Amino acid sequence: MQIKKSFSMNSRTGRDLQRYNRGCRQVVGCIPYRSKKRDPSSCVQQGSTPIDDLEFLLISSQKNPRMMFPKGGWEIDESLEEAASRETFEEAGVVGEVEVQEYLGTWSFKSKSQGIFHEGHMFPLRVTEELDDWPEKSVRRRLWVKFSEAREVCWHPWMKEALDVFASKVSKRKEGTQIYHFKENTVVCCS
Repeated sequence: MQIKKSFSMNSRTGRDLQRYNRGCRQVVGCIPYRSKKRDPSSCVQQGSTPIDDLEFLLISSQKNPRMMFPKGGWEIDESLEEAASRETFEEAGVVGEVEVQEYLGTWSFKSKSQGIFHEGHMFPLRVTEELDDWPEKSVRRRLWVKFSEAREVCWHPWMKEALDVFASKVSKRKEGTQIYHFKENTVVCCS
């Protein structure tokens, strides 16, 4: 689902509107991805997998160079999808389609900085636009990488698990097809 909503260039701050579930802060995030940029006339080589045809966007933490996927607090005045889209815009400066039907799951993790448990909900987000300016541009770095590198550099184990779930879903979605053409963010099977 693509959220047709304008966002503020100021990130939301504070915990006043945060959702909690039995004391666990609710956070939501996305795994932003896009098709690799290729010559439209080229086909992917046989033997490659559908996940190899995608690039993933990681961002640095505000406080250190550790890389992760965008995520943040789910607030009481927004749906899970709206929160996912907003956090991805604020932290990574991209917009796109939150793939609600491909919900990746919920993970429980302990915040190292706050020492409390959080529940993290994750979605894939197909990026349709990468912005030059966004609210957290001055405190974050963006990095587009292939699947294996995303898996390697992502700091949070629970986010790596979400990435693995996404890879499994992509593989099942594309099962049985061998070769693909790329044309403007769409993958078309060659016969």
